[in-house]
Amino acid sequence: MADEKTKRQIRLHFYDTDMSFRVSSQEEEALYRRAAKLIDSTVNTYAKSYKGKMSEKQILYSAMLVIALKAERGDDRNDTTPYENILNKLTGEIEEALK
Repeated sequence: MADEKTKRQIRLHFYDTDMSFRVSSQEEEALYRRAAKLIDSTVNTYAKSYKGKMSEKQILYSAMLVIALKAERGDDRNDTTPYENILNKLTGEIEEALK
């Protein structure tokens, strides 16, 4: 991991706010920028639809929930535990058969 001296500062825009972050690589910067774009897009979608009907806080929380749900669904799709269990069982059966 890069120390603070090798990190560089980037500025990101979220909805109506600019913020600075320190990143250690171009890959990390790209991740931060994509994440900021997702946040900005989601909040803007909710703000356009619900501004005046919901508070700013409710709009932000709604956007956070949508983003968290996307992350959770992605985690479920990437869960390799069932495959690992099957491979371990098959490996055990193969090793037993070879004895």
